[in-house]
Order: sequence, then structure tokens, then C-alpha cells
Amino acid sequence: MISRDKILSALEGYDLKKAKIGMVASHSALDVCDGAVEEGFRTLGICQEGREKTYSRYFKCQRDAEGKVLRGVVDECWTLKKFKEMMTPEYQARLRKENVLFVPNRSFTSYVPLSQIEEEFAVPLVGTRSLLRSEERGEEKDYYWLLEKAGLPFPKRIKDPKDIDRLVIVKLHHKVKKLERGFFTAASYQEFREKSRQLIYNNVITEEDLKDARIEEYVIGPVFNLDFFYSPLETKMERIELIGVDWRFETSLDGHVRLPAPQQMTLQGAQATPEYTVCGHNSSTMRESLIEGAFDLAEKYVKATQEHYAPGIIGPFCLQTCVDKDLKFHIYDVAPRVGGGTNVHMWVGHPYGNTTWRTNMSTGRRLAVEVRRAIETNQVDKIVT
Repeated sequence: MISRDKILSALEGYDLKKAKIGMVASHSALDVCDGAVEEGFRTLGICQEGREKTYSRYFKCQRDAEGKVLRGVVDECWTLKKFKEMMTPEYQARLRKENVLFVPNRSFTSYVPLSQIEEEFAVPLVGTRSLLRSEERGEEKDYYWLLEKAGLPFPKRIKDPKDIDRLVIVKLHHKVKKLERGFFTAASYQEFREKSRQLIYNNVITEEDLKDARIEEYVIGPVFNLDFFYSPLETKMERIELIGVDWRFETSLDGHVRLPAPQQMTLQGAQATPEYTVCGHNSSTMRESLIEGAFDLAEKYVKATQEHYAPGIIGPFCLQTCVDKDLKFHIYDVAPRVGGGTNVHMWVGHPYGNTTWRTNMSTGRRLAVEVRRAIETNQVDKIVT
């Protein structure tokens, strides 16, 4: 892990009055940019050639002579052939020269090798650098390990597919869409073999990835992605905030469930088994009797990160849960950074964040509020790693 002294040394060279919020222009970048401009920061998106128009044209920021934002949210776009080119010493020096405080998202950790982020990225990162690796299933101390240490509920694992005796979900990467899911469900070993063979034949998954897949009990119930925020700066109020809740649209799963059962039964070949590629999100709330339980999950997760991944979680994180018939939470995934669904509450905020802050409060804006508070109180060192 890059030394803290090196990051703090880089921070000492910053003119924080001119601080910019930077991120890989993908995933939840619009939410981060929207929140940043609301709090008076300029924004910088690292774009990849062929994927830059959303940020360089359609959501480009226009400001008046005094710097007031008239429309859009992205002030600058640096377009590279590949995202990972930002890791060169020259680009890192450019980021530091521009006083960029960098916000990690899933695209950052997917397109740039984690080892480089951990050891070579000498730019102050808003959040917990060491926790990013915990998101990778199969790592020695991944989020399942952390959930177990915290005593948090997660779906039962089935190590041998021959032991499948209930509906399970099989988690592995997509063969072609490397950053997407090759998930499938099965209720028996026979179904596991039939579906996996079909998916291998259709180039959705590989035999090699299947060997390392995680098989876990399928929790039947609604999905609630809990978008939390932890503030190391807060001294008067609670440090953990529930900013919002979202849930996913997944292809081609959502297309399947929109069909009546008789039509589903007629699907054949590649159409028969749905894919779980996330393509959008929607906003949600929970019944109030569930809210305290959601905070209990967050409290235990934060404590575990502080014990095992010092200094612990900083800023936004997302606990992705299912709620079963007995109204019990089961955590099926964890994002130790800005969640993938926070764009649903950019600009308008979310009922929970708005209620806490008495104004429109999205995850992106809450993050920018923390940066601004840190700058104003000379505590930026507490929110970067």
C-alpha cells in the first residue's frame, strides 16, 4: 500500500481553495459531478475514447463570467485511449497540479489494476484505498470475510454444486462482457449442469470461471441497495447517514419477468436463461420498522472496517441487501465506495438524505459537503488515503 506520508506530502502541495473533484467518467460520475458543482467545486472526468460524449458534450458544464453554473456538471474531460493510462507518472503529476481530490468508483477499480491503485496512485483519494480490494470476491479478506467478522447476515454458501438442494444463485463473471455478470440460478445439480453447459455454449461464461464461482442460497424477497455515508469529521450528530435506497434493472432478467409464465415457457436456446447485466436503477423507500435494522447493519460494517481495514470506511458505501419473508436483511454484496445506483437521486436527492439535511442531498452532494467541511476546518487528511 502506498505510504500515507506520500499521500499527505502530495496534499501539502495542493491549493485547496482551487480543489477539483475528479473521477473516472463512468458508473456514478454524474452524481459525483452534480453534487460537486452544487457545493461550489469544479469537476474533472477522466474519459475513455469512444465513451466520452456523455461527459464532454451532453453534460458539459457551462458557467457565466462569475463562475456560476448555468447548465451541465462536467467542467473538464481528459480523454484517454484507455482509462488505465491515467496511472502514468505524467498524468498523476497533472492531477496533482490541478489540485484534484479523486473519488473512486467501480469503473476505476475495474479498468485500473487494483495493485496499481494501492501502490502507485500518488493522488489523494477521497475514501478508503485499502478497502477497495475487499469488493473482489475470492480475495482472502473479501467482503464476505468482513461480513463474517462483523457478524452480519449473508446468504448461505454452497461449496459443492452436487449439494444444491434449494434455489441458488451462481455468481461469476461474464465471458465477453468482462465487467458484467454471468450469474444464473439453479435448484438442483442437474439444473446447474444443464444451465452452465448452455451458458458456456452461448459464450456467456467459461468453464474456468465456473470452477471458481460462488454458489449461494437465493434469498426470495425485494432488493434494497442501502446507500450510506460515514463521516469521520462529524462531532455533534450521528456519523452514519442513510442517504438513499435504490434497486436495479437487469437484462435480460427484467425482460423475462415481464412475460406471462406461458410465454416464458416457450423461450429456447440463448433466450431461455436470463442474464443479470445491470442497466439501470430506480429509487425506493422502506417501511419505517426496517430502518433501524438497516442502520444496525451499517454500524456493524463500519466497526468491522475500522478493526480490520484501518482507518475504516470513509464517506459513501453501499450494502446491497435482500429482505426475506420474515423481514430479515441478507447482505449479498458490498460496495466500499460510491454505489452504482446513486444517480437515481442526483439533483433531487432522496427522501432519507433530504430529511436528514433539510435540503436536496444526494450521495454526490453529501460527498462534496464532506470535502468542503474538511477544507474549511483543515481536516482533509482525515478523509483521504
